[in-house]
Amino acid sequence: MAQLFFRYGAMSSGKSIEILKVAHNYEAQHRKIVLLTSSLDTRSGQGIVASRIGLRKEAVCVDDQMNIFEYVSKLNQEDIANGDGKIACVLIDEAQFLKKHHVLECTKIVDELGIPVMTFGLKNDFQNHLFEGSEYLLIYSDKIEEMKTICHYCGRKAMMNLRINNGEPVYEGEQVQIGGDESYYPTCRFHYYHPGEERK
Repeated sequence: MAQLFFRYGAMSSGKSIEILKVAHNYEAQHRKIVLLTSSLDTRSGQGIVASRIGLRKEAVCVDDQMNIFEYVSKLNQEDIANGDGKIACVLIDEAQFLKKHHVLECTKIVDELGIPVMTFGLKNDFQNHLFEGSEYLLIYSDKIEEMKTICHYCGRKAMMNLRINNGEPVYEGEQVQIGGDESYYPTCRFHYYHPGEERK
């Protein structure tokens, strides 16, 4: 039975590695996938899903206006008409940047087309507010899974994303600021508020 999945984690929790692994496993079995990512993430170039260990794969960009259901439905009809069979899975990286309508479109892909949708992204931003996409994925997903990583400072479980500028913590600013290890540290709750201090 098709389901909507949301796998979330702090920065550096291996979300992009995992989505690339899932894509590889499907394609190794000659099953067609649709790989999507946000148009906002240009760290490795637009329309590229890339991991920190060097793996990368081209993807279709999702912008605010895109209707994911219509896009996937059309592709699926074309594939079936060409004898290629039904799309096996839709994979979405950087899912925190989805809009509410995108998440609802994902539910239609699952419920009306019978195609599983697996989304990967952050849950909370650098101020510990939910991203729009994450909020609605938490509401509408059939299965939710946390991908764990460790605090930059102490090695305990990281729950938060600390924005860094020239080595200093940043707690105010725009929600979206694209960056990697140079801009964000995964941290535990204590070190989010007390970066660099020794934990008692």
